[in-house]
Amino acid sequence: MKFQYFIVPFVLLNFTLSLFALVVADLNSDRKALLEFYSSVPHSPRLNWNESSPICTSWVGVTCNPSKTHVIGIHLPGVRFKGSIPENTLGKLGALRILSLHFNGLSGNFPSDILSIPSLQYVNLQQNNFSGPIPSSLSPKLVALDISFNSFSGTIPEFNLPRLRYLNLSYNNLNGSIPISITQFPYTSFVGNSLLCGPPLKHCSAISPSPSATLNQKASTSKKFFGLASILALAVGGCALLSLLVLVIFVCCLKRKKSESSGVLKEKASYGGKSEVSKSFGSGVQEAEKNKLFFFEGCSYSFDLEDLLKASAEVLGKGSFGTTYKASLEEGTTVVVKRLREVVVGKKEFEQQMEFVERIGKHPNVTPLQAYYYSKDEKLLVYNYMPKGSLFTLLNGNRGVGRTPLDWESRMKIALGTAKGIASIHTEGGPKFAHGNIKSSNVLITHEHDGCIADVGLTPLMNTPPTMSRANGYRAPEAAQSRKITQKSDVYSFGVLLLEMLTGKTPLGYPGYDHDMVDLPRWVRSVVREEWTAEVFDEELVRGQCVEEEMVQMLQIALACVAKVADNRPTMDEAVRNLEEIRHPELKNRTSSESESIAQTP
Repeated sequence: MKFQYFIVPFVLLNFTLSLFALVVADLNSDRKALLEFYSSVPHSPRLNWNESSPICTSWVGVTCNPSKTHVIGIHLPGVRFKGSIPENTLGKLGALRILSLHFNGLSGNFPSDILSIPSLQYVNLQQNNFSGPIPSSLSPKLVALDISFNSFSGTIPEFNLPRLRYLNLSYNNLNGSIPISITQFPYTSFVGNSLLCGPPLKHCSAISPSPSATLNQKASTSKKFFGLASILALAVGGCALLSLLVLVIFVCCLKRKKSESSGVLKEKASYGGKSEVSKSFGSGVQEAEKNKLFFFEGCSYSFDLEDLLKASAEVLGKGSFGTTYKASLEEGTTVVVKRLREVVVGKKEFEQQMEFVERIGKHPNVTPLQAYYYSKDEKLLVYNYMPKGSLFTLLNGNRGVGRTPLDWESRMKIALGTAKGIASIHTEGGPKFAHGNIKSSNVLITHEHDGCIADVGLTPLMNTPPTMSRANGYRAPEAAQSRKITQKSDVYSFGVLLLEMLTGKTPLGYPGYDHDMVDLPRWVRSVVREEWTAEVFDEELVRGQCVEEEMVQMLQIALACVAKVADNRPTMDEAVRNLEEIRHPELKNRTSSESESIAQTP
């Protein structure tokens, strides 16, 4: 009997030790697989993986399950990976759910053993240079797959992915018809593949002759006409080539002579909707390319990069995207220069995004981009200087004696202008484009005391979206969970901004304001739930102003915008209409055209 009492704990101990050994073995297997990948692919120095440090708590970009038995997530965007991924490395992570390797320099065929990991759910591989066919064996649990802006080729496999909710195969070298199993995805999921056809793209045409047959036909035809015509063609081509060579030599000599006489070359050329002012120091095209400041059409500034670099600068703030300076040039011009950090796209993508930002900036409630500068080590954006500052400064600056409060009329006008700016960004950018960084410090105040949105179109350029910051009080709940920025997450951020204007309290995320910083949506809901609505409002608003009804109406709009479920939030167009109705109740039930005409009246 005593022997039985001793054997039970012994068996339990052995079982526990065996289980622990199994857990350690699983994690060690994941560690070994990651270190093989780490040692085989060149990367940024900030990747700190090594044998001695704990994988689940100190390895950059690695996420483990709660029990720390398996690696379930790899988040390594923009860490300068180069080359191909070896087989039997990441593919050995048997419990992997999330793989984010976007904005790197990875190339070659993508290993088929990775996408077939049974637990894999989210894959972000965009902005690399992967080539070859898309692996045909994919995890049945896949929810999101983004391989856009690569060099994948061949036909698209017939996917059987019942859980797939997001797919982006755009801007590759894919060909053939789109499989029926994925035709429910939008046009933007496939655009940029010139040889791809079928819904939702253009319909596939009838079967054309094979390339080899066409080439043979051309070859036989060319043989018939090879003779005098070919000889004449060769003669004309030779003369043209000789003429071109003489012209190039003449132009080079002329440019050299002009350079020697003037010392420094200054040139201004206009093309494609923007004017380019370049100043090159020394000789050589490469040096010249490094010193170009691009001005958009309609910009009245006449300074160049050297003038900008010599200007006296004052730091206005350090934000999610970089540092912002007030630059005062010798000629008396004052501009704002934003020095971007952690930009992960190449020059071509950067320039395309700047053209897009300039187009969106034509709306009166969006800060217009005037010029930009791009080099390998420096990216600068130039905006107009707005001396009235930001909404954050107006709400929080100098709360002591002598402060001029921001009255209700001003807050209403700024809120409506800001809403119109965000709504315009959503309309111009398309259904999947979002600002991603709405906050009061990004709402600048115009001379007319109107709200104007800044930092538009910068999120796609960056390594890590600003909404992923843990302390960001404007962040929508789903943005933290899915790491996806949407227009509805912008609506949430705008709702927090309205609550900030109504309460005078600072959302989480601003250093130096800890004394009055709260989780605004949660705090406001708790107060309203106890029917103490009047306790919500900023004392500066309540004091001497009879606008409580309008304040309650705006509070209702704000609470709708910060609804926990994204689908329950209004669109920004609806938020604009709701704000307009506070001052103009007669606008209710109007058509959109009537709304626009009445909204333009003072």
